[in-house]
Amino acid sequence: MCGIVGYVGSRDCVPILLEGLARLEYRGYDSAGVAVVGRGKLRVRKVKGRVGQLAQDVPARLAGPVGIGHTRWATHGVPSEQNAHPHVDSSGRVAVVHNGVIENAEELRAKLSADGVVFSSETDTEVLAHLIAAVQVDDIEEAVRRVLPDIVGTYGIAVVDTRQPDRIIAARNGSPVILGVGDKELFVASDVMALVRHTSQVVHLEDGEVAVLTADGFSTRTLDATVTTRPPTTVDVEDSDYQAEGYGHFMRKEIHDQPTAVERTLRGRLDDRFGTAHLGGLNLTPRESREFKRVKILGCGSAHYAGQIGAQLIEELARVPADSEPASEFRYRNPLIDPDTLYVAVSQSGETYDTLATVQEIQRKGGRVLGVVNAVGSSIARQCDGGIYLHAGPEISVTSTKAFTVTTVDFALLALHLARVRDLSPADGQRLVRGLRALPAQISEILQLEDQIAGLAQEYGTCPNVMFIGRVRGWPVAREGALKLKEVSYVHAEAYPASELKHGPLALISPETPTVAIVPDDELYDKNLTTLGEIKARGGPVLALAHRELPAGLADHTIVVPKAEPELDPILLGIPLQMLAYHAAVLLGHDVDHPRNLAKSVTVE
Repeated sequence: MCGIVGYVGSRDCVPILLEGLARLEYRGYDSAGVAVVGRGKLRVRKVKGRVGQLAQDVPARLAGPVGIGHTRWATHGVPSEQNAHPHVDSSGRVAVVHNGVIENAEELRAKLSADGVVFSSETDTEVLAHLIAAVQVDDIEEAVRRVLPDIVGTYGIAVVDTRQPDRIIAARNGSPVILGVGDKELFVASDVMALVRHTSQVVHLEDGEVAVLTADGFSTRTLDATVTTRPPTTVDVEDSDYQAEGYGHFMRKEIHDQPTAVERTLRGRLDDRFGTAHLGGLNLTPRESREFKRVKILGCGSAHYAGQIGAQLIEELARVPADSEPASEFRYRNPLIDPDTLYVAVSQSGETYDTLATVQEIQRKGGRVLGVVNAVGSSIARQCDGGIYLHAGPEISVTSTKAFTVTTVDFALLALHLARVRDLSPADGQRLVRGLRALPAQISEILQLEDQIAGLAQEYGTCPNVMFIGRVRGWPVAREGALKLKEVSYVHAEAYPASELKHGPLALISPETPTVAIVPDDELYDKNLTTLGEIKARGGPVLALAHRELPAGLADHTIVVPKAEPELDPILLGIPLQMLAYHAAVLLGHDVDHPRNLAKSVTVE
């Protein structure tokens, strides 16, 4: 959450900061600001609102070769100009931008206030600026390293000081910080997206590291001043990957990216001869893959629901007990870590703090963790013992679509791999390989239904309340569909197992509350029809997602989706619900790519 950009070099930093912040708005967009060092002065400009407003507010005379910027997602204090970053000490010498949460901020604030410091904001970050400025040394790096051991919590920071106007100090603990290495210029950001227009050479800081950036290069040390070596690596992304390409919204573009994204994630991973999947990044031998007695999948939000689909696939195909649990809750219940359990951490960004902390807790107790991650080189990817990259390509919209779909495909690959080293027959393996190869074309077929779904959004997507239901394979699809509608259209939506409807939620059914029902053509088809009959008997409107038209009177409208292999059906059934949520949000006039109160990469607890 929140976005950091910094630049040191020979160019004017302000256009670079503003362009980088605009690219990071998906990480936070309630306020924004920049601090520029030039001619021995520190000049700051901040606004409540979006980066576009900041760009309009920045005067032409604000220029300089060194600067830091920030776009905020509020944790301490309401969105306001005062609470926006950068934060500056009382003397106007030191400016700080910060991602994360300082858990002992109130204690530090009280000590500083007792020393006569007057605060101008409600934020936890402001304490950093005052603490750093109070250190009686001339070297800003040394000042930062002295202060950070007293900070409890998470941080990714960038700091400038007018006494050393040729440099930026960066540091991280639990919140990503990436250096970009250019030709006689250096960049710092919280996401590679802010850097790719300027350089493909990046360095990921590790927790407990401090970096000094000047135009001539960078150096890194630990908090105790031990020198570390961080050679740059090349990121395989293009600037064009971050363009909406005429779609109007990134969410719609990313929905339409899905055939290509799925094809990319399958490339080189399917083995037709043996009916299995090649996943070399797991770092597991066939013997080790057979030894696990259980699989536990951990993620947050859409990643958790994708994990539910993954758990069903693993249990159904590999016949290994599997379940999915929110990573945000897992580590707080002091879980028993079983050496016979394979743990799988899921995160599109690879920086979700709840999930990263869970991985570290499992490893501390001796567990083995695989990562299912989209962002190469991200914290979770580097922390895990092995894993699978999604290869979905950049996902800019806060609301996940293609990353969710590709995650479910990767779980199908993992389930196939685990199943074939156990008891799944070669014939069944080859059947699933054919089914996976067919997915991109079937997704393209679903995308042709967009006009129909846009029309249905007018009827169902703008109601005050919507119910989503599904059984077994359809249950996590219903949960993800309800989440999508909530996230982007702000329509209240709830998901229930269809079998649970008669145990309480049926009381909510009325002519004003439509139900979106997931009705695959599987062994539970007749039971799903019975549930729809119960809803219609109580006057409830029904929108069904099915593989064929339903019997008369059971659904007011049906979206007919191509049928995959039964185990793979959930991958396809979720895509119409993405389009339903998108078109509902457009009809309601919402900011589709930047839903209120949300951010893409959740790097705080």
